[in-house]
Amino acid sequence: MQTELTLDQKRNYYRDGYVVVKGAVAPELVDSARARIKRATREDNLSREKEMTDLVNASSLTPILNDLVGDFDAPIGAHIGVTPVREPGRTYNPLGYLDEDMPYYGTSLHSEGTLTMAPPQEPERGTPDEIYNRYIASGPKGDLGRSADVIGHNSVPLFQDPEMTLSLGSFNTFAFVALNDQTREGCGQTMVLPGSHHANEHFFRWQHEQNGCIGPEGPGWPRLDCEVPNRCGLVYVPGPVFDEFVDETCDRSSDGRRWPRPTAVMLEPGDAILIHYQLTHSGSFNVNGTEARKSIIFRIRNKRRQPKILVPGTHDHPDRGERGEWFEYEEGNNPWARSKHALCNMWDEFEGMQDVVAEPQGQN
Repeated sequence: MQTELTLDQKRNYYRDGYVVVKGAVAPELVDSARARIKRATREDNLSREKEMTDLVNASSLTPILNDLVGDFDAPIGAHIGVTPVREPGRTYNPLGYLDEDMPYYGTSLHSEGTLTMAPPQEPERGTPDEIYNRYIASGPKGDLGRSADVIGHNSVPLFQDPEMTLSLGSFNTFAFVALNDQTREGCGQTMVLPGSHHANEHFFRWQHEQNGCIGPEGPGWPRLDCEVPNRCGLVYVPGPVFDEFVDETCDRSSDGRRWPRPTAVMLEPGDAILIHYQLTHSGSFNVNGTEARKSIIFRIRNKRRQPKILVPGTHDHPDRGERGEWFEYEEGNNPWARSKHALCNMWDEFEGMQDVVAEPQGQN
């Protein structure tokens, strides 16, 4: 069984922002995780079950990730990605469009680590400021005003730092493990936009050069688009990055907008996909499957960034707690500055990628 990526795989990971590792997880671990999901009750929190965390902790993914990223915390939890079989309906998605109106099986491409609230299901009224204020007041903590204490329904803070200069959480790489067959198009595949991690890094560097702010509400990246059908759509991808991946061959929504054409990642049970944190990506609707799509998702970060902070593997903002709790950092340790540096220098923490990044094609 493979215990590290080959040179060609690392080059592909650098170029495309993702790589598939065939048979990364042994069949018995896949079967155990599937069985645990099958016997789950509504009260169970599968995220913390050993059958899920073993998909990394007891598989070849641990040495593969150690070689790729370096030392990392063994996950104590996972994101359970189960997508039932269903057709997209007349429900507004976080982008402000009806699910049935989105091309590419309802793909909602996004940058990771951004706050998401439940989208309004009727077109909003009022000025953009009024819409924004209602939106951020609709979260689990109620109306706190524009504050870093606001968290979304996805538990991501509106801003990571008290000064509200960083609105993205960050880590290094996803590890997705497929528990069932995902080799037929339209079966809930993970969608990716190859190469977009480079475009995102360039955009973050530009933002940082302008005024030190990175993410939505920083330079060139409004949080909301009030011109979409429900008048309250998250701008999930910075405009310059979005536009870089749109051409006349891309499919349109009914309002005439063209959307970047993603790549559907095809996986068999036990396959894993490693996706760079900064790669634009999305889930998709499972319209052609014979069962729910089952992928277990982990978020991995090099221990070097914050040696004293446990990264559980479950969430995308490990500088804060899973539900936005504030951590105590020692004097001189500015976690927001460290994370901004990582966003603008996305390979610095990948210990096993330095030779590839230094190759001629790796020069940015």
